[in-house]
Amino acid sequence: MDIGVIGLGAMGRAMASNLVAAGHTVKAWNRSGGELDGVTMVASPREAFQGDAVLTMLPDDAAIREALLEDGVLEHAAAGTVHIVASTISLAFSHELAALHANAGMDYVAAPVLGRPDVAAKGELNILAGGSATAVDRVQPVFEAIGKQVWLMGDRPPAANAAKIACNMMIAMAIEAMAEAVSLTEGNGVERERFFELILGTLFGSRSYQVYSANIANDDYEPGFKATLGLKDLRLASEAAEQTEGSLPMLAAVYQRMAETVDAGLGDRDWSVMAEYTIRSSKF
Repeated sequence: MDIGVIGLGAMGRAMASNLVAAGHTVKAWNRSGGELDGVTMVASPREAFQGDAVLTMLPDDAAIREALLEDGVLEHAAAGTVHIVASTISLAFSHELAALHANAGMDYVAAPVLGRPDVAAKGELNILAGGSATAVDRVQPVFEAIGKQVWLMGDRPPAANAAKIACNMMIAMAIEAMAEAVSLTEGNGVERERFFELILGTLFGSRSYQVYSANIANDDYEPGFKATLGLKDLRLASEAAEQTEGSLPMLAAVYQRMAETVDAGLGDRDWSVMAEYTIRSSKF
């Protein structure tokens, strides 16, 4: 396939490299320029939309709006191009994008992913796909190159974004749960490594607990996913809850704690640094 990529951050670069490795022709536009082996860099987003599919991996609503909407990129896309947005975006913006693509006569698939840059580099992302069955089927070769499994969330793109926001909300809750458990057990003489060995071998053996318990045990918060981005995703979850008029007290608590973590100057660390903030705060 002839595939465009918009955004070559840590995740976008890994995805683009895997598309090249799978034999696709890849051209990319990046806000800050740069180069990537096997990828043809283009001068504008419009040029990236002149193929079979475009994969957008920008950090938030504002970045996508600036890159693609302010210059009317969708209206100038090649006929038949399918636009895949892998970013974690707000539900309101996903609804807006669905309408804008429909008006432009263009297929839109929301495909946010589960996985950090190391997982993306291995081509083992979990892909949450929302869009028409026809459009999703047409971009299966893209998904096969970047991920290990596609989870179909229905024919409405915002459904996939809702699922991704909920997943990230639950990861943040898991980080806070581990932090509070460490505060409780360490204060009573249980080493955190020993406690994590217990929970990983019994009740909580999932990847999120494995990855973030290791960060907490090793006091290692080098960014894989920055706390500022975690705070953004928790804000999206809070906005989504407001739209459904739901009361989510755990979300409110972890959102507040992540905000305090960022306000403490830890926003550029991995979002699991919220655990360190909680553990440290519990000692005063």
